[in-house]
Amino acid sequence: MVRRFGQLQAGLVLYGLSMSLMVLANLGLDPWDTLHQGLAHRTGIAFGTMTIVVGASVLLLWIPLRQRPGVGTICNVFVIGLVVDGALAWIPAPGLLPVRALFLVAGVGLNGVATAVYIGAGLGPGPRDGLMTGLAARGWSVRVVRTGIEATVLLTGWLLGGTVGIGTVLYAISIGPLVHELIPFFTIRLQGAGLEA
Repeated sequence: MVRRFGQLQAGLVLYGLSMSLMVLANLGLDPWDTLHQGLAHRTGIAFGTMTIVVGASVLLLWIPLRQRPGVGTICNVFVIGLVVDGALAWIPAPGLLPVRALFLVAGVGLNGVATAVYIGAGLGPGPRDGLMTGLAARGWSVRVVRTGIEATVLLTGWLLGGTVGIGTVLYAISIGPLVHELIPFFTIRLQGAGLEA
């Protein structure tokens, strides 16, 4: 459990760092971060803090779906947002396009690693993933649910002023294959039960 909890925290910290790199690149964000950024612009709330607010709000949607959060779910809500705000305050925004492109590619790549690390710990899904799986468990296709949720949050975020661009496309086409390839390296197998975490 100590190893799993440590891996969870490492994954969440890396995830927050990856998000901050993509924000600083200013070349487009993934759907949820587009929403976070749009809401942050409209309300004046810091980006990471808005990530926490949205994550906690999404958790409330778990109640009618009878989803149960794990310790990883709760940590996901708070750790990522705190890391993002810290990183955005500490890392200077790049001005030159080649450096921004480097930030973007590094952010997307690190996001793939971070996702595999925290999922591999097996201590509960993030609030947004739990919403998707909860709806899918009610008979909806995972593909339809995920596409519907992400299209809705992306459009809403864009209308609120969130950044959509080449980074959005890069994230969409690369994050699935990245996580798929990396999860086997970071999945912790439970002793005795023969089950993967």
